[in-house]
Amino acid sequence: MASRFWGQGDSESDEESDYGDEIEDGEADEPAAQTAENKYLRGTASDSDESDDQKRVVRSAKDKRFEEMSATVDQMKNAMKINDWVSLQESFDKMNKQLEKVMRVMESEKVPTLYIKALVMLEDFLNQALANKEAKKKMSSSNAKALNAMKQKLKKNNKQYEDQINIYREHPESEEEPEADEESEEEEESDLEFEEDPSKIVISDEEEGVNDQSEKDGGWEKMMSKKDKLMDKQFAKDPSEITWDIVNKKFKEIVAARGRRGTGRFEQVEQLTFLTKVAKTPAQKLEILFSVVSAQCDVNPGLSGHMPIHVWKNCVQNMLVILDILVQYPNIVVDDTAEPDENETQKGADHNGPIQIWGNLVAFLERMDIEFFKSLQCIDPHAREYIERLQDEPMFLVLAQNVQEYLERVGDLKAAAKVALRRVELIYYKPQEVYDAMRKLAEQTEDGGNGEEPKVEESRGSSAFVNTPELVPRKPTFPENSRTMMDALVSLIYKSGDERTKARAMLCDIYHHALLDEFATSRDLLLMSHLQDNIQHMDISSQILFNRAMAQLGLCAFRVGLITEAHGCLSELYSGGRVKELLAQGFSQSRYYEKTPEQERLERRRQMPYHMHINLELLESVHLSCAMLLEVPSMAANVLDDKRKVISKTFRRLLDVSERQTFTGPPENVRDHVMAATRALRKGDFQKAFDVIESLDVWKLLRNRDGVLGMLKAKIKEEALRTYLFSYTSSYDSLGLDQLTKMFDLSAAETKVIVSKMMINDELQASWDQPTQCIVFHDLEHTRLQALAFQLTEKLSILAESNERAIEAKIGGGGLDLPQRRRDGQDFANLAASGVKWHENSSFTHGRQGSGRSGYGGGGGGRPQVLGQAFGTSYSKGASNLRAGGGYSGGSRYQDAPTRMVTLNKGARA
Repeated sequence: MASRFWGQGDSESDEESDYGDEIEDGEADEPAAQTAENKYLRGTASDSDESDDQKRVVRSAKDKRFEEMSATVDQMKNAMKINDWVSLQESFDKMNKQLEKVMRVMESEKVPTLYIKALVMLEDFLNQALANKEAKKKMSSSNAKALNAMKQKLKKNNKQYEDQINIYREHPESEEEPEADEESEEEEESDLEFEEDPSKIVISDEEEGVNDQSEKDGGWEKMMSKKDKLMDKQFAKDPSEITWDIVNKKFKEIVAARGRRGTGRFEQVEQLTFLTKVAKTPAQKLEILFSVVSAQCDVNPGLSGHMPIHVWKNCVQNMLVILDILVQYPNIVVDDTAEPDENETQKGADHNGPIQIWGNLVAFLERMDIEFFKSLQCIDPHAREYIERLQDEPMFLVLAQNVQEYLERVGDLKAAAKVALRRVELIYYKPQEVYDAMRKLAEQTEDGGNGEEPKVEESRGSSAFVNTPELVPRKPTFPENSRTMMDALVSLIYKSGDERTKARAMLCDIYHHALLDEFATSRDLLLMSHLQDNIQHMDISSQILFNRAMAQLGLCAFRVGLITEAHGCLSELYSGGRVKELLAQGFSQSRYYEKTPEQERLERRRQMPYHMHINLELLESVHLSCAMLLEVPSMAANVLDDKRKVISKTFRRLLDVSERQTFTGPPENVRDHVMAATRALRKGDFQKAFDVIESLDVWKLLRNRDGVLGMLKAKIKEEALRTYLFSYTSSYDSLGLDQLTKMFDLSAAETKVIVSKMMINDELQASWDQPTQCIVFHDLEHTRLQALAFQLTEKLSILAESNERAIEAKIGGGGLDLPQRRRDGQDFANLAASGVKWHENSSFTHGRQGSGRSGYGGGGGGRPQVLGQAFGTSYSKGASNLRAGGGYSGGSRYQDAPTRMVTLNKGARA
């Protein structure tokens, strides 16, 4: 065989077939084959071949990892022979590292038997060495030290695998062979998992039927396997002779073989699909179709991969045929709670009573959605395949629409709400432009992509079999406006869904309103739903959705010019430095802890597909720009005690790093641009600050770019004026209005409004001289004793109000009409530092309440009113809790959270 292989080296096909024959020959012919190879290749071997006796074998990653571990075990055996404990210790550490790689490749929690066997062997050898005290005395110092170290390591390590070791000791060899067989079989099946075309799968029975292939009329005949021929023989008879019993018997056989070793998954799908064409009753066809869909879902059993795309499309078409049958025969009832009678499917189309069929449409639909989501996770987003896969979205939407309509028709509104949520989760993140593009795509593919399954089944063309016409639509219907569709779907969910479905629908609704720049609506929905109170108790995917909604709400607030609210929404996302992880848009690396392979796998499954990402550069630009506009005037107003009133710790940290740099080069990234703008703004140079911020490329991602940049420029001018007045008040006795208007390019009215607000809020100790249009500054300096008295008064005021809030929360709230207290220059961080504790387990982060510049209760003529609500800012750094806390976090500019919540809900106080 080997000589023929090397003698006919001109043909690639001959080489491949002979190579396959060599593998099947086994170990017996190896010496002869190697001799022949050496004889023929001695003079003609290429320089690149290092060894003539080695076969070139393509190995999987799993095989490589197992061979590495096996080689390490062999090294340990050799070290045992010479009693070398130093080498044993090194090999043991090496084997433990290799175990992690093996577990990662296998994607299984079960430890390989090879590793357990090595532990048992090592443990026995260690006990033997410890028992032989004379040999231990003769050991060198390094060998004895290694022996003692191995004793401790092995004892600690074996505690984790105590059960497996005991099982192996009871049955030493029975565990090995089956595992090897299972691994080889799983590997064979994994090769088939991503095979796009079942016809490409090599079936061993085809080799026996090679001679059956022939040419007829110049065309090729499809070669059939032995099992296909058997199926064809059984059913290639007169349709009147095929009975319900024959089809049912064959159906039971195929279903019984499901999951057994040696059963091909694609082959089983083909056989069940063939049975749907010869079903005798609609109920029998429906039962077989449910099994077909279930078998197609089994094609990819792993959690990491996704269902092959062509199988997914066939599965969707089978689901549409199921709906056709259910619409055509309303007396067929699909239910997964009751076990139907074995002969239930024998009832024909003329049966008057209900026919019970086992099945769950919602479960299959959710599986289709999960597989679609996983495929988008796995496909390279920059490849054309990703765009082509996205074009399959209308296909799923039409299926979901038809399933929802059927469930509403039969009165199962709770299941219909689950389907509606799946539709909402495909729509909520799409702007109107993307929604219109998807709607046009669905209209263009009106004739394309229709179900091929019904056409195939009609090919037998006999009235003795069940023929199903297309009754449900194959094209989705989209309203003109995405908001109209969202309103219809979420209304159904709010009426009939369970708690989790309602919560997720609410978060999607908030996200979509924010996407359309409807900040007030999004804010009210979030406050009225109280999601910020309980989101930390929900599943991780819902926490990720909450973080995404908060990020979009922050962007919305920025676009409409609400700087304080935008910073409040985004500050908690950036407080821990894990933005990618919190939004499920990547992995965050930490030098303080290392994730286990299982944690990495779980995190990878939670990742959002690329087209659903929120641009992180835009998010960072908005967050740092808002922090700059809030922090720079605050720092100027508190020059002597700037650490006392910190609004954004993230911004302060970046600013400190920037100021410590010896040389400051031109800005390169978002942080550098914002820091350069901050330096200019602190000097009052608003034009330079705006130019640096405007030069960022991310602003082109905004729909209303010019409007947003115009708003940003106006805000920068305003904060530059405030910063200038805070910084240089001590240098002036009076300052003319016309001079300020020229310096900051503002109108006289705008300048007067800004300065008047500062006077009213006691931020500026000055007054207007109306005849001369000048600001007259008053020099008021408090003594040290007065300053301490003011500080003590503020702390006592906050303590008293906090206790009253606690009593109000305890007795149910709404019963006390508490006065608004000023808390200038004081926040709860300082309160905590002073030793006063208040509701450590509260979900809210409390902040400063109503200083005229902030909160709904600010002084008349103050700065524009802000939301003043802490949207549940508790933040957990645990690996499993991904809640960012979101919302308006407790800086010194926000009102107390319980106060605002009562106000919004009951309208009692504001």
